Amino acid sequence: MAASEADDRDGRSRGESKKERVDRELIELLNEVRVALPGVQVLFAFLLVVPFNQRFVELTTAERWVYYATLLSTALAAALLIAPSSYHRLRFRQGDKEQMLLTSNRLLVSGLALAALSIALAVGLISEFIFGKGPGLVAGLGIGAWLAWFWYGLPLSRRKQD
Repeated sequence: MAASEADDRDGRSRGESKKERVDRELIELLNEVRVALPGVQVLFAFLLVVPFNQRFVELTTAERWVYYATLLSTALAAALLIAPSSYHRLRFRQGDKEQMLLTSNRLLVSGLALAALSIALAVGLISEFIFGKGPGLVAGLGIGAWLAWFWYGLPLSRRKQD
């Protein structure tokens, strides 16, 4: 890692104090939540109405369990993605902004993992319903691997290179 990169991580190259760096990073994190959350909310809304569709009764028991796992993982993802905003509001001006940032980062990363799981399960379920078990399994696992690589593998491999 170059010295300038280390300086930028602690805010020195930007001329930031530790407080200014934490403030900026918290704003960045909350902005990232604003990007991720609408997609999860749309998926969750869709999942909430699916059982009321007339064709829902055509699902096998296994497909219903996959649907239920998708619904639960989406609800948990939404909860974790909303949590940093709630944490921030409840701990506002309590003097632990750096801890808030670290905790919120973990919540966001965990929420994104559950969002990826939800997306993979939804794609797998819909693909299975339309094309059968084999294509559904391939589509779900394929999307899951794709998301795992781009959301986690790629950034973590870069961190390993640093």
